Amino acid sequence: MSRIGDRVTATTEPAATTGLASQIQRLRGSRLFRQNLVLFAGGFVAGVGGFVYHSIAGRALGPEAYGEVSALIGVYTVGTTVNLMLVVVLARYSATLKAAGRHGAIRYIVERTGKVIAMPAVVFCLLMAALSIPAAAFLQLGSPLPFVLVGVAIAAYWYTAIPRGVLQGTQRFHALSANLLLEIMVRTGLLVVFLWAGFAVLGATAAILAGVVFAFGLGLYSIRDAFKLPPERVQVRTMATFAVTAAAGTLGIALLYNADVVLAKHYLNQYDAGIYGSLNKLGTILFYGTLSVSQVLFPRVLEAVAKRHNPGRLLLLSAALTSLIGLCAIVVFAAVPGLVVGLLYGPKYAAAQPYLLAVGCIGLGVSLSNLLVQFFMAVHDRVFIAVLATGVVLECVLIAMFHAGVGQVVADVLLAVVGLLAALALRFAILLPRLRPEMLLDEHEEART
Repeated sequence: MSRIGDRVTATTEPAATTGLASQIQRLRGSRLFRQNLVLFAGGFVAGVGGFVYHSIAGRALGPEAYGEVSALIGVYTVGTTVNLMLVVVLARYSATLKAAGRHGAIRYIVERTGKVIAMPAVVFCLLMAALSIPAAAFLQLGSPLPFVLVGVAIAAYWYTAIPRGVLQGTQRFHALSANLLLEIMVRTGLLVVFLWAGFAVLGATAAILAGVVFAFGLGLYSIRDAFKLPPERVQVRTMATFAVTAAAGTLGIALLYNADVVLAKHYLNQYDAGIYGSLNKLGTILFYGTLSVSQVLFPRVLEAVAKRHNPGRLLLLSAALTSLIGLCAIVVFAAVPGLVVGLLYGPKYAAAQPYLLAVGCIGLGVSLSNLLVQFFMAVHDRVFIAVLATGVVLECVLIAMFHAGVGQVVADVLLAVVGLLAALALRFAILLPRLRPEMLLDEHEEART
């Protein structure tokens, strides 16, 4: 019997090893996996840098002052929705032009976009300056000046969308990855300098602006090859019509994970607002940790459409990868909440520990919702807009009605995010059988004319 058992083991072990090796080799040969790995590496380092920024600010300033920084960053993130919209629009159009072989036209859309957003950027800065005093009162800020600085940073950040959108659309993920992580490194490094110099909340916002300016300069350098080609004028009607869809999708996701921290700062006391601000940032670990998956998915879906393939399989694979990464983080949150909170924020934020598991689930829910939204935008489905808007409104209404403490706000957000994810998944299930490559062929034809 032992000989037979030995013989069976000897024959099955090599087969199992060979099968595992072939699976690993197949995975390494997958372009989707390689692209995700490159962008995930940059996004992961950028995410770590972002949380180092928050950890330093939280420890140095304490819950009360950090509550101001957290609320200002919430305003900043919502304001940068224009950046996210432009990235999506430019990535979509760059991918379309690349598929049509019109590389010279990319220079034209870069220069055209820069000119178009110049005046709105100036007007926005003036508007933020005018609103700084009432906004400081609403958010219970010590000074309106950081709010003004955030306005300038938002307008400057719009311009980083130009090179980043081109890099994403042309699938140059190495350069995009470097741009994302180096921005955060500059921001975090200067935060230390500004806090050491005693600038407190103002220094935290100044560090954000400095990182944005650096990212824009680096981005232009990364796409310098586009400026060597003669500009080729193209019709931008597709960009303009798609901008509405992109604006709705990006604004909805941005509000989903930022409106809560702004409302919490308004409704909760100073200490609880700081605790909730730390929870919000801990939850975005999952969002930013999996953001690379949606960034790779978007141009890949466009590529699949151009090649007359069904892009639904790409979404399912991306959702599986997002869930795997997110569940790993949730396990850590559940197993050692004290270590996570203590490592990033210190003992002053111990009150956040009981809510960490729920916040991890919120982060994964927002990540999957964002993945679905990116897919809907890529295939130019607009039904999702009403679904996403309903989810955001539900979150805001629940917080406005139930805000007795940190735990109640966390429960409000969890309920809204789970409901939104279920509704978006239902929309995908309805849409998937109807997807056809011909849905977007008219846009590719326009790129060729």
